[in-house]
Amino acid sequence: MKQLPFKPEAVLFDMDGLIFDTEALYRDAVIKAAEEKGFNIPVSVYLETIGLPSTSARALLAMHIGGELPIEDLWKQASDLFRTMVATELRLKPGVIEILDWLEETQLPWAIVTSSDHDTVLSHLLAVNLKDRFMHIIAHGDYTAAKPHPEPYLKAASRLRVNPSRCVALEDSCSGVLSASRAGLMTIMVPDLVQPTLDIQSLCAYVAPNLHDVLAVLIDRLQAK
Repeated sequence: MKQLPFKPEAVLFDMDGLIFDTEALYRDAVIKAAEEKGFNIPVSVYLETIGLPSTSARALLAMHIGGELPIEDLWKQASDLFRTMVATELRLKPGVIEILDWLEETQLPWAIVTSSDHDTVLSHLLAVNLKDRFMHIIAHGDYTAAKPHPEPYLKAASRLRVNPSRCVALEDSCSGVLSASRAGLMTIMVPDLVQPTLDIQSLCAYVAPNLHDVLAVLIDRLQAK
């Protein structure tokens, strides 16, 4: 188990694929919506959109479709399918509650830093009764440049009044790792649908198999002299 270079003074969470097991739902919704309109979007193409803001994801999918189908029509149908799935299939990633309990106990600040918009974040948190446990949310609309640009994480560190180098970022996507590492954060990746390349691994302080392992790393570093 790799030790973080500094004692953490704040923990910043990505949302999709890190707090919530939503990436598989997004994937299935997009692929199914395309199939219903007579198009095939390979899983490999969808995986390239993970961690990107919706505008960038739509542009990438539009490039694959080649203009034969208005991307906004596809996106709307996929969004409708996703909302239907979320109503019955939204699940927390194992270990989220344990990390939140530990953060409260140690009185370390934390926040969500996501490419999703505030309405989506609020909807997801309400669905699992976590709204009151995330006081700080940095979402689409709070920054000019989205991940993989460092601005979202710099904005979060500023809001929490913590030096970025003393913040831990928890990310599941390559785009998120790039954003956090460029902002100078200690980045722990918990891969979801996409495994990190060697280049992405080199940007991480640690690549963890799950959030329970992340909590062990955080506890170990905070207790170390």
